[in-house]
Amino acid sequence: MAVVVFLAILALLILVHEFGHFLAAKKNGVLVEEFGIGFPPRLFGIKKGDTLYSINALPIGGFVKVYGEEYHEEETKPVDRRLRDRAFVYKKPWQKAVIIASGIVGNFLLAWVLISFLFTQGVPTPTNNVIVERVQSGSPADKAGLLPQDVVTKIILNTKTYQISSSSDLIKLSRDFAGRSITLVYIRNKVEKTAILVPRKEPPQGQGPLGVVITSFVEKKYPWFQAPFFGLAHSFAITYRIVVELSKTLFQLMTLQKPSVDVAGPIGIAQFTSQAIKFGKNAVLELTALLSLNLAVINIFPFPALDGGRLLFVLYEWTTKKRINKRFERYANLFGMIVLLTLAFIISINDIVRLSR
Repeated sequence: MAVVVFLAILALLILVHEFGHFLAAKKNGVLVEEFGIGFPPRLFGIKKGDTLYSINALPIGGFVKVYGEEYHEEETKPVDRRLRDRAFVYKKPWQKAVIIASGIVGNFLLAWVLISFLFTQGVPTPTNNVIVERVQSGSPADKAGLLPQDVVTKIILNTKTYQISSSSDLIKLSRDFAGRSITLVYIRNKVEKTAILVPRKEPPQGQGPLGVVITSFVEKKYPWFQAPFFGLAHSFAITYRIVVELSKTLFQLMTLQKPSVDVAGPIGIAQFTSQAIKFGKNAVLELTALLSLNLAVINIFPFPALDGGRLLFVLYEWTTKKRINKRFERYANLFGMIVLLTLAFIISINDIVRLSR
């Protein structure tokens, strides 16, 4: 089941990406030779106008084949003079940039739509508050009168005040101060209150010193007419975090440091899909949105064989008014593809090793 859902997500992400290229190419007068669902070998196809719409044997995503996609192709398949105006390589630089960037835009739009929908359903969103989710019967917190939705802000021991800004702060301090009388400061209905209690040194199994279940998440839910605006802001915020973390990870890899975050390949993502399925439809949609944003960010990086690398070539052509060297274009893209495939292989091996532990 998890494999099927994972392949469906992967297919959706790639199809949306390629559909973005397809629409932009059509709008800018580029001849689209084929729009394929799945990857070859081809099972069958229908030609409508100049474009062949094909169904292919490998059901993971799709592809768009545009006429005259790269300069070096002229060596083996010269551009027909009659179709020169419809070849990608002879379009204006701004048109090329729009066509290349449209796949990235497609992935961002998909994530925006999914996140906006999730905001109408209610999604857990991280906050800087430590919120009491449940109070365990007979615990110090129960005897002190704490209730669900109370927000813990401080712990006072003797005359010293300790700020609580995360769940780990409360967990650590309640363990450190076990057996000692403390003053817990919390907010209930916007009113600050205090409670005196003694964290347990040896709490029952499955419970902590205070006897509370805490969270740093709140459920955000918006009406349908507000959700797109909050969804857009949230999509940009997530994209920014992805850019920061990915840049940091790439720097650590280039300087032979151990990445500070785990990097997952297809195998790892399939495992995350399996976990998301257990939490239901909304969790799967949230994972899909996150993967779509990751795909958009990765593709915009200025590396050969990625959309960002192709945009870099277009920028060179735009600013210098010269074509990119055909041989350089070919070998740069080949080098980029080899590096990306090698990296994917290494990450997949790491996923297998991690899962086998």
